[in-house]
Amino acid sequence: MAELICGQVLDIAGDPFTGPPEEAATVHGAILIEDGRIAALGTAADLRAAHPQARVTDLGRAVILPGFVDAHMHYPQTGMIASWGKRLIDWLNTYTFPEEMKFGDPAYACAQADLTLDLALANGTTTLASFCTIHPESVDAVFAAAASRGMAMVAGKTCMDRNAPEGLRDTAQSAHDDSKRLLEAWHGRGRARYAITPRFSPTSTPEQLEALGALWAAHPDCPMQTHLSEQRDEVAWVAELFPDARDYLDTYETHGLLGAGGLYGHAIHLTARERDRLREVGGALIHCPTSNTFIGSGLFDMGARVAEGQLVGLATDTGGGSSFSMLRVMAATYEIGQLTGTPLHPAQLLWLATTGSARSLRMADEIGTLAVGSVADLVALDPASTTAIAQRSERADDIWEALFPTIMMGDERAVAGVWVAGDRVTGS
Repeated sequence: MAELICGQVLDIAGDPFTGPPEEAATVHGAILIEDGRIAALGTAADLRAAHPQARVTDLGRAVILPGFVDAHMHYPQTGMIASWGKRLIDWLNTYTFPEEMKFGDPAYACAQADLTLDLALANGTTTLASFCTIHPESVDAVFAAAASRGMAMVAGKTCMDRNAPEGLRDTAQSAHDDSKRLLEAWHGRGRARYAITPRFSPTSTPEQLEALGALWAAHPDCPMQTHLSEQRDEVAWVAELFPDARDYLDTYETHGLLGAGGLYGHAIHLTARERDRLREVGGALIHCPTSNTFIGSGLFDMGARVAEGQLVGLATDTGGGSSFSMLRVMAATYEIGQLTGTPLHPAQLLWLATTGSARSLRMADEIGTLAVGSVADLVALDPASTTAIAQRSERADDIWEALFPTIMMGDERAVAGVWVAGDRVTGS
């Protein structure tokens, strides 16, 4: 049966970075879902009259948006999120690698995948791009968990053949072969997208990077995800490991791992050459603000990157990021924007967490917008979820002023409902 959802349907159909942000959006009174897809937007009265048999869900003042898209996270790190006191390299060795060792156990991997996806949905996130571990079982677990929930999922086996503990290293050949087998099993199956996934250059030999570059060349419709220039000491380490490279990005470019569909997490400390090349090829910079502040990595200059024409997505980077909530990520993006001289409008923040991330994943024809024909992955936000938010929202003169307190102070309590492919999965 078709469902008609009534509320404040916020359709940010334009790019809020290319003109006045408030002019990029239209507020409708209702949205119609048929066969798991968005069928129409319009006034509640018009859509009720045109579709009298549709089931009606009236959400009052709730703001209805595309489901949030988390473009970079690590579901195996859910168990050690918010671990204290380390910077990147020590943090990996102290917390991350011991936790990832557990994912050779299929039961453990499945339990953590289920937990992570349930936490994401509770926070309004309907699509994730996740690193797994070197264990193929970890990949099978998260794709199976996503399929059981009807979610779009981007994921891949994390490949490492050096500078990692025994038990978390593969080889150039096994990384290629495991990834190829998993790709053939999952890519394009339902809503699954396989991502070729070298963790980052310090944990892959040139031979492994070359093998994964060859796999990407053979399957260019797959995304490729990795990390780039997260911390200055990491950049210096890469320079030691790759003395002939022009810069960090060159360690990927030389081995066939730079191109459209590439997802480069963090990308804070980039040279002018690196920025030029990323823009030229259409690689996506994935901003992870809660992680960058939590681990002390630095401040991503969103204003400068967007102004120079970069493709940018937004992400939690769980568990380096300290929250599963894309609302918290948007708030941190705003705060970092203030520090770098470009405070972002609410329309820009919401666009980054939906359309921007979907574009980065090359999935904007399916998710991240309210365009007719898109999959009906939706989130409804209550603008009065807490007393503090409600009293501020009530004083607002427009929808942006009403919604901004939820962006800055909201959490899972603000999520009034979530729909995945047209099915309501949270909320009454």
